[in-house]
Amino acid sequence: MRPLTADSLRGVWATLLLPLNADDSISFDRLESQAQALGETSVAGVYAHGTAGEFQTLTEDEYDRVNEILVAIGKPFQIGASHPSAQVQLSRVERAAKLAPGAIQVIAPDWLPLNPTEMLEFLRRVADAADGVPLVLYNPPHAKTQVGGRQLCQLAEAVPGLIGLKTAGGDKAWFDEALPSGLAIFVPGHFLASMSLLGAHGSYSNVAALSPDGAVATAADLDVERRIAQFFAAHVVPLQQAGLSNPALDKFLAAVGGWADVGTRVRWPMQAATTEQVTAARTDVRRLLPELFGNSW
Repeated sequence: MRPLTADSLRGVWATLLLPLNADDSISFDRLESQAQALGETSVAGVYAHGTAGEFQTLTEDEYDRVNEILVAIGKPFQIGASHPSAQVQLSRVERAAKLAPGAIQVIAPDWLPLNPTEMLEFLRRVADAADGVPLVLYNPPHAKTQVGGRQLCQLAEAVPGLIGLKTAGGDKAWFDEALPSGLAIFVPGHFLASMSLLGAHGSYSNVAALSPDGAVATAADLDVERRIAQFFAAHVVPLQQAGLSNPALDKFLAAVGGWADVGTRVRWPMQAATTEQVTAARTDVRRLLPELFGNSW
């Protein structure tokens, strides 16, 4: 596809989630069905291999096979090349670039934080390996290397291939510091309406895990965002406090939404939400957020 730019990278994007068999192998038939379902939605595009895609658990053969399914969806797509190892990540970037995605998503190598010089050299080398495909930096709160607004501006100037950022966002002061970078700033789906008013450009959306079309239809609705917060407080926060991972939470949301057969199972040793927790949340989400589901329930 045509490479994305900082100006064209916009909107609500949905992720592929890994449907798993009882032995932790990927159910590729269910993954293809999920991909087909996303292809029929109104999301701006689809990506794979973010945190919710359990990228750190994939073998390289699994990584390549998921990419084949992603490319075949027929929507704009981005490929995550992230991996805790910089060396493995570089190899993934090289292979992803050959598939001509709109952008390649990367993270700072994990385990040890990078100093500013190392971060710059990492992005420069990754950009070279991407061979003209633009980059999006994932920098969530749990990343070992945290990139502030001032450093973000420096990186954007030094690495022209860097076009976007996935972040938790922040208040007006945070956006005032980050926006001069010129990057497309993507924030969590459950904050998109309010943070769009501060300058956010889109979301790699956890709300799309709950309802892809609903996330698009309500992206600017502050009242829906308020009620999403109520739903999260009742059903997502307790799972977070119990120690469930972000992939487990996104699969929980997809199971509650019921738009695809994803399942709640996450790869060992991560813990999954229970059927009882999904059932309880389904009752509340229909009452609190009917706009997300239209006439599908």
